[in-house]
Amino acid sequence: MKFPVGVQTFEQIREDGYVYVDKTDLIYRLVSTGKIYFLSRPRRFGKSLLVSTLKNYFQGRKELFQGLAIEKLEKDWLEYPVFHIDFNSVNFLNPGTLDSTLDVYVSDWEKTYGSDPKRMDIGSRFAYVLAQAHKRHGRRCVVLVDEYDKPILDVLDMDIKTHIQGTEYRLEDWNRSVLKSFYSVFKGADADLQFVLLTGVTKFSQVSVFSGFNQPLDISMDKRYEALCGITQEELESYFAEPIRELAGQEGISEAEMLQRLKNHYDGYHFSTKLTDIYNPYSLLSAFAQQEILDYWFRTGTPTYLLRLLAHSHENLNEMTGRYYEPSEFVDYKADVEKPLPMIYQSGYLTIKEYDPDFGTFLLDFPNKEVKKGFVSLVAAGYLKPEEDMNVWVRTLVQTLRKGEPDTLRDLFTSFLASIPYTARRKEGQKERESYFNYTFYLIFRMVSVYATYIEKEQSQGRSDCIVETPQYVYIFEFKLDGRADEALKQIEDKGYAKPYAADKRKLFKIGATFSSQTGTIEEWMTKE
Repeated sequence: MKFPVGVQTFEQIREDGYVYVDKTDLIYRLVSTGKIYFLSRPRRFGKSLLVSTLKNYFQGRKELFQGLAIEKLEKDWLEYPVFHIDFNSVNFLNPGTLDSTLDVYVSDWEKTYGSDPKRMDIGSRFAYVLAQAHKRHGRRCVVLVDEYDKPILDVLDMDIKTHIQGTEYRLEDWNRSVLKSFYSVFKGADADLQFVLLTGVTKFSQVSVFSGFNQPLDISMDKRYEALCGITQEELESYFAEPIRELAGQEGISEAEMLQRLKNHYDGYHFSTKLTDIYNPYSLLSAFAQQEILDYWFRTGTPTYLLRLLAHSHENLNEMTGRYYEPSEFVDYKADVEKPLPMIYQSGYLTIKEYDPDFGTFLLDFPNKEVKKGFVSLVAAGYLKPEEDMNVWVRTLVQTLRKGEPDTLRDLFTSFLASIPYTARRKEGQKERESYFNYTFYLIFRMVSVYATYIEKEQSQGRSDCIVETPQYVYIFEFKLDGRADEALKQIEDKGYAKPYAADKRKLFKIGATFSSQTGTIEEWMTKE
């Protein structure tokens, strides 16, 4: 079986015998029931393949669709003039790049359909091309724009300047205005358009990118199209039974156990109130191709725009995750660096976990182990700025938890916290010190994704700071800021945090520790078995 890792063109997948998860029934519904669409999905989630599939469909290439659902649905297979714009491979950090990129596209089309010397700006030139293409072919045009928002995201919050006819602009503002002008073509050219799809990571509703033309139908949270990109549980078991068996055999586990591992690592995305489980296609296909469950999606890089937003934000992950939100709080990007939640959600680092129909609110949290581990490590490195290598330290921590060595845990925490620069932990006032203390330990334990880890777990008499469960050991941690370790241990006893494990055969460690706001590291550490 050939897996199309990194292959984003539909014709190559079909012609070269790669496995293709058939989405053409959804594509047929899409083209048959509407005209102008917008779809937001995280990076490497199959948006480019969707665009490529639509391009071949509208070019009437029936031979590529043999054996797929759409073969029985489509009767005519008409050929339309297709205009495909792909911003994926362009870096827009340099002033003028967007302008020149659009000019290259339109100039190429003008060679085919002609130009009007009276039309000078890029938008009106494109409108003329659409009109001429409609006239020549006798059929309306199809416009497909892949990663429409990349020219803005590349320079978001960068404060790069550009000079246009003697006037200085922020490149972010200039690129936004260029896109707004270009997309406004779709309103005036409505009579020449058969179908339009714009894909991207974000929906810039409040920064007026779309204000120049008829608003597209946003299908990003449409129940009918939630599986348009990505792989469902049914598709996983139907298309990939063979590699699942191979992986299970290699690991010496049952197929059911392997399915659960794949689910824990790559599943968990939801894109509507229907809450259909969607797997990350890039990670899943990579795991099958390499026959190993690793963090493939996160290895492809974290968007720099997200890192910049997080650096400015005063919000912490522990304040964002595990909460219910109104759709307006996370669906539309609001161009506010102080509120990065919409960008984090739309970039795929958080997803919908539950829907409350009574209030119309959504619970957001990490989609799976791969994303949680990678994103928390990234945030922790940026927030704490330790001198030690985060990944190496976490691996050592996990190994120590596995061995049941609480004294070594003490040494690990002490050295790691001591490696955090004073400038990173310098906080003014008791409230800020407590916030830093709480967030530091939240990030540390969130990175322990190998074992079941519960932070501030609700119990009958209170909330324990942290409980970590390994196959042989259970650790109950209680931390105090500028307090005493014996007080922390006493709280574990008094609140009965260990009672749920009374009949558990695993060895249990109760650990009370204190964190010094002056030294920034562990002051006291007491363990009771």
